[in-house]
Amino acid sequence: MKTKCKFLIKQSLKKKMDTKWFKIANLFVLILLIGIINIDRIISFFGGDFESVTKIYVVDKAESYSLFASSFTALKDNLEDLGNYELENASKSVEELKEEIKETDNIILEIRPSDTEYLIANVISYNSIGMVTEQLLQTSLNSIKSHVVLEKTGISENEIAALTSNVSLNKEIMNESDTQNQDLVSSSLILVLIVPFFLLITMLTQMIGAEINDEKSTRSMEIIISNVSPKIHFLSKIIASTAFVLVQACIIIVDVVIGIMLRFLLTKSLGASENVSFVLELINGIKDSGILDLLGKCLPIMFVLFLCSFVLYAIVAGVLASMTTNIEDYQQLQAPLMILLVVGYYVAIMASTFNGAIFIKILSYIPMLSFLIAPVLFLLGQTTLLELGISTVICILFTCFIFHYGLRIYKVGILNYSSQDLWKKIFKSVKEK
Repeated sequence: MKTKCKFLIKQSLKKKMDTKWFKIANLFVLILLIGIINIDRIISFFGGDFESVTKIYVVDKAESYSLFASSFTALKDNLEDLGNYELENASKSVEELKEEIKETDNIILEIRPSDTEYLIANVISYNSIGMVTEQLLQTSLNSIKSHVVLEKTGISENEIAALTSNVSLNKEIMNESDTQNQDLVSSSLILVLIVPFFLLITMLTQMIGAEINDEKSTRSMEIIISNVSPKIHFLSKIIASTAFVLVQACIIIVDVVIGIMLRFLLTKSLGASENVSFVLELINGIKDSGILDLLGKCLPIMFVLFLCSFVLYAIVAGVLASMTTNIEDYQQLQAPLMILLVVGYYVAIMASTFNGAIFIKILSYIPMLSFLIAPVLFLLGQTTLLELGISTVICILFTCFIFHYGLRIYKVGILNYSSQDLWKKIFKSVKEK
C-alpha cells in the first residue's frame, strides 16, 4: 500500500515538474522577480536616470535665499529617495536663465517681495516639474513667508524660531505589547505572509482540480482505481499537491535571493558602503519592531498551521473535483471556496484597523481562514500565543474531520461521470459508516 502511494506521488510530481512549461514558468518568474527588485537599475539602463540632479536657480529679489535654502535642504533630507536637487543663488536675469534651462529638467525660482502677500514666487521650467518638486518648493516658500511676516511685526529672532519650530511630540505607550512599529509590521506581514500564501493556496486548488478532471476525462481514472484504493489515490493527490506548492515556494524564495544578490553585485547607482548601510538599517528596523522576537516564539506553530491549511484546501479541492466531470464544472463548484479565501485575504490585510475586535478574533478560529488571520493578529500583538495555538489545533481537528467525510464523497464521485442524482449519492455516502 505504501509502495503504491509513493509511486502515485512520484508520478504526480513528475507530471507537474518534469515539463517544459514548469521550467519556462519558473524561468519567467525568476526574470520577473529580478526585474522588480532591480526596476530602478533597468529604467536607468534604458535611459532613465535616478541619480540625475535637478538644478534650481533661485532669483532672489526678497533677500531670503539663505532662509529658503535652509528650509528646502531640511525638507529634502527628511524625504529621501524623492529626487536629487541642487540650489544656486543665481546672479543672472530670468530671461538669461530661460535660455539655459531649455530642453533640461532644471528650474528657475523667482522670489519677490509683495506689499499685500508679503512674498510671491514664480516657478519657470521647460517641462512639468512634478508633484514632489512642487510640494518641496511650496512648503519651503511657506516657511520663509512665515519668517518674513514675523520679522515685519517686530518679533525677536528667538520668538520667531520658537513660533516656527515644529511641536515636539513625545510618545508614551502604556500597552507594552503594542510598542512595536505597527506600520512596519503591517507592511511586512502583507508582503511576507499574506500575499505568497494566498497565491500558493490558489495555485493548489486550481492544480489538484485540473489533475483529477484530466484523469477522469481521459478515463485513466478507471485504470488507476482498479489497481489502488480510492483512499490511497486521494492521499497521493493531497501529498503530491502540497509538496508541489512547498517546492514552488522554495523556488520563489531562491529567486528573490538571487534578485537581491544581483542588485548588490550589479548596482551602479549605489556604492558598496551605501548598500551595506541600507541592509544594516533595515535589519535594525526589523529588530526594533519586535518581529523577530515574536516570530521566534510562534514560528513552529505557524509552520504547522500553514501546512495543515495546505492539506485542508487540497482535501476540499480534491473532493470538489471528484464531483465534477470537466474543468468548467469544477471552476463553478469551487467559486464559494475562492470567495472564502478572498474574504480571509482582505480581512488579514485590514487586521491592524480592527484593533483586536471580537469579530476578527472569531474569524481567526475558523479553519479555512485561520492561516491568514491568526498569525497576523499574533504578530500585531492583538492575540496571544495560546490563541494562535488554539487556532492551529482547531484547524488540525477540522482537517481530520473533512478528510474522514470527504473520503466518502471522493469514493462515490471519483468514478461518476454523470451529474444525475450525484448530490443524492453524495449525501447518502456521507451518512454511511
